[in-house]
Amino acid sequence: MVTTPIPQPQTTPIQSALIVGNYCHDVLLQGGAVVAETLGGAASFISNVFSALSVSFHLTSKVGFDFKYPVNHDPIVIPTSKTTVFHAYFDQGHTENAHQDRVLKRVEVCDPINPSDLPDKRFDFGMAVGVGGEILPETLEKMVEICDAVFVDIQALIRAFDKNEGTVKLVGLKESGFYHLLPRVKFLKASSEEALFMDVEEVRQWCCVVVTHGKDGCEVFWKDGEMKIEPFGANQVDPTGAGDSFLGGFVGGLVHGLVVPDAALVGNLFGSLTVGQIGLPKFDLRLLQRIKDEVQRRKLQNTCWFEGGNDSMSFTKPDGHDEFHASLASTKLVPTCSIQECQRDVPRSAGSVEQVIQPPCNGQ
Repeated sequence: MVTTPIPQPQTTPIQSALIVGNYCHDVLLQGGAVVAETLGGAASFISNVFSALSVSFHLTSKVGFDFKYPVNHDPIVIPTSKTTVFHAYFDQGHTENAHQDRVLKRVEVCDPINPSDLPDKRFDFGMAVGVGGEILPETLEKMVEICDAVFVDIQALIRAFDKNEGTVKLVGLKESGFYHLLPRVKFLKASSEEALFMDVEEVRQWCCVVVTHGKDGCEVFWKDGEMKIEPFGANQVDPTGAGDSFLGGFVGGLVHGLVVPDAALVGNLFGSLTVGQIGLPKFDLRLLQRIKDEVQRRKLQNTCWFEGGNDSMSFTKPDGHDEFHASLASTKLVPTCSIQECQRDVPRSAGSVEQVIQPPCNGQ
């Protein structure tokens, strides 16, 4: 029986999750031309999924005076700074330390998030999801103090930026300044490219590791074992934010009481939904209701989602896991809106982007 400690039920109501990471302005380019401009930052994608799954959360994010997108959770506005801006070049891939499907450049950077910026309250789950270097070691340390379980996206730890052009590069996890905090972290999420910058066999001794593999799903590693989680098919338009949506779905599934393998399926599902749209995805309300119904039904099927006592989380695939995958996949097959309704929800530039942005993978 494989278990790991999880947050104990609280006697007083608290918000389920704390998301820490800056909002960004994302600019997508191909052939030297701007194809789309969208709200970006891992925090925006994760909060989008949390809202879709009705997860209660607090978001700590910083933006500059030029922040231009309406959001449901107000950020901290820094009047002397600009909002972090990323340019994603889809015709310059396969360079050293770059994403396989695009080259990212940070062209503006907002202030970092300090420990004093975090709320003075406790949370079940904390998520350190910076994208532009805004998460400081002392901020992560404060998070593990006020959150019962902390989930970290490795991009918040190992991203480095060229001083001249701002090109995103990756450094080894041991050289990041965060390595000493891993024993206090519950989960570390990385893409297959980012996983090359750490020793998974070593890190899994300290915390659980989730590695995403795009169209091939994901893998979960813990001290005593590992498992593969099946993917969902997708027609990829824009890969931006897929890993962030995965993490939001994964933690959202845990918040709703699913075991780790089933929660990872929810993560894979939201990753696949995200790549089918440009920028921050819009989820159809009827699709979301079907997903939430399946999640609730699955939770009721596994009334003993704790194993080894009330302080442990199971990594063992429960009976019915494959059926749960099939039921989640079926939610995407039922029409969600009329053609006219769907067209109203698609960004005006979607047609041109779908023609020109075709990165190699088509999954989460």
